[in-house]
Amino acid sequence: MSIVDTEHFSIPLLDWYDRNKREMIWRDRMNPYYTWISEIMLQQTRIEAATGYFIRFTEELPDIQSLAQVPEERLMKLWEGLGYYNRARNLKRTAQILVEQYDGRLPADYEALMTLPGIGPYTAGAIASISYGIKAPAVDGNVLRVMMHYLQCGDDISKMSVRRRVEHMLLDVMPERPGDFNQAVMELGEVVCIPNGAPLCEKCPLMDSCQARAAGCQEEYPKKTEKKPRRMENRTLLIYEMDGYIGIQRRPQSGLLAGLYEFPAVPEKLTLKGVRELLEKKGILNARVSSMGTAKHIFSHVEWHMKGFYVKLERAFERQKLPPSVIFVSRDELSQSYALPTAFRFYLKQIIEGKNEKRGQ
Repeated sequence: MSIVDTEHFSIPLLDWYDRNKREMIWRDRMNPYYTWISEIMLQQTRIEAATGYFIRFTEELPDIQSLAQVPEERLMKLWEGLGYYNRARNLKRTAQILVEQYDGRLPADYEALMTLPGIGPYTAGAIASISYGIKAPAVDGNVLRVMMHYLQCGDDISKMSVRRRVEHMLLDVMPERPGDFNQAVMELGEVVCIPNGAPLCEKCPLMDSCQARAAGCQEEYPKKTEKKPRRMENRTLLIYEMDGYIGIQRRPQSGLLAGLYEFPAVPEKLTLKGVRELLEKKGILNARVSSMGTAKHIFSHVEWHMKGFYVKLERAFERQKLPPSVIFVSRDELSQSYALPTAFRFYLKQIIEGKNEKRGQ
């Protein structure tokens, strides 16, 4: 990699940031808790979408003490829709450690931050630099994209060694405003060196010294190892209803969507006839069954192809034919108290709106 210098990189970048930085509810608050929560949310969520989640989360859990004490059920509900639910669990674990060992505060120490659950080099660098003014790099995908363009570097950005070199390079030219500097590089990667499509070079404060632009090969960078194809899985959801209550069950405490609630399902694609035959095997003979349509949800390594069926149980004893893990909750509880993954949003919306009450045959 080439050398980055202050004159051509840091100075024009900060000048651009001062004139163009976006308003964000957590920005410029000098609140380490806000920085921490927002950075965890933003790891897989766009700023526009994360804002509403952040407001809802911090209104109910305004500080580390309240986060440390929140019941997990409520925490999962507040995090619902953001995905990667272990991140929320790590937030609570870290909050509990902070209450026990750090007087309820995030430490103003990069290395100490790195020891906390769910806080890696990027998040530690963001908290240290933005909230405490500590010179520490915060290198995420946006930053790597900017730097690979700027240096016309074809190294694989999925390699930790490449990330480390970028961290050291930025630390060498980090000015006395480390938080603003880190945010400036990130912001440049979000709005100019954009993640999808051609970079908007004419808007870039670094265009005169960007090597990829000079060579006319901006769209060739960054480079990284191609991901393995996602695994496809078929699932048939059985959405039971009895006297207005909906059947759900909790997923295992480990693995994909650990500990969240879901609609009972079988790992295959069934027809209406197949669902009726399955119910008959369970001893459920009088249920009214109707299709709720198909949906697809993409995770990082697996893709669910789902078919949903509304199963209205007509006789109380049929409820006893279901596994003990299936509990029945009201529609209000389903929308307000139990966290269901975004994967089921298509079906959940129909249930909450009562579109299935008259279905069945």
